[in-house]
Amino acid sequence: MVDEKFVLRDEPIRRRGSAGKAHLAEFCYRTGGEAVHACRRHANGATSAQFQQIVRGDLAAKRWGWRAMRRNPIVLVRGSIRHPDHSTIVLSDWHQVLPNTENLAAAMRNLAFLD
Repeated sequence: MVDEKFVLRDEPIRRRGSAGKAHLAEFCYRTGGEAVHACRRHANGATSAQFQQIVRGDLAAKRWGWRAMRRNPIVLVRGSIRHPDHSTIVLSDWHQVLPNTENLAAAMRNLAFLD
């Protein structure tokens, strides 16, 4: 299932578009997802066709610090998972990372987290 030659070490994991503190996974493996180009102005990524359209329409766009990334890959982690807001956990086997969806609950409508 996991191709060891593509396992990343001490990999930061954070919610897309989040400027918050990342979790740090001792071992991380990503697979699948959609190939996109991302930069500060297009944090959720642009497909190759969208990217070509953007840079054709604005010559300065080529200098926006684009990075080739994958949108919505499957992310698996193992080993120590560290974060400054909680104790380190250790996962002896591979576990899939799923996004927290607490912000979508109706009860969260009138609640704000200030950090």
